[in-house]
Amino acid sequence: MTAAAAFLFLACAAVPANADATVTEGKVGLSVKGKGLSVKRAGGWMDGHGTGVRGRLYTVYRGERTDITRWKDATPVTAGRTKLSSVDWNLKGRSFRDGTWLCIQVNRADGTPCAKIHR
Repeated sequence: MTAAAAFLFLACAAVPANADATVTEGKVGLSVKGKGLSVKRAGGWMDGHGTGVRGRLYTVYRGERTDITRWKDATPVTAGRTKLSSVDWNLKGRSFRDGTWLCIQVNRADGTPCAKIHR
C-alpha cells in the first residue's frame, strides 16, 4: 500500500466490511468504506499537490454512467515526503444496486479508478 493509500485508509477508517476497497489507477486512488451494498464513506486522492484540484464520484451500472456528487475541491496533504491532494464524501450508508461500479474522477489527472459494489 502506498503512503497516500495508507493515509486515506486511515482518514476514512470505519468498521471493516466485505465491501471495503482501495483501488489506484495511475496517480489517482479511490477508497470505499461500507458493508454489502451500503457505502458509508468514499474518498480519493491524486499524487502531488496542485491548484484547482477537484474530484467527483460517479457510478456505472449496466453501461450507464450517473454522477452522484458534484465537483469538490481537494485538500493538499503532506505526510513526510508524500504530497497528495485528498477529497472525501460522507455517503451516509447510501445503497447501490449489486454490481454497480463506484468511480472517482479528478480534474487534474488521468485515471478513474472504480470499485465494484456487491453483496
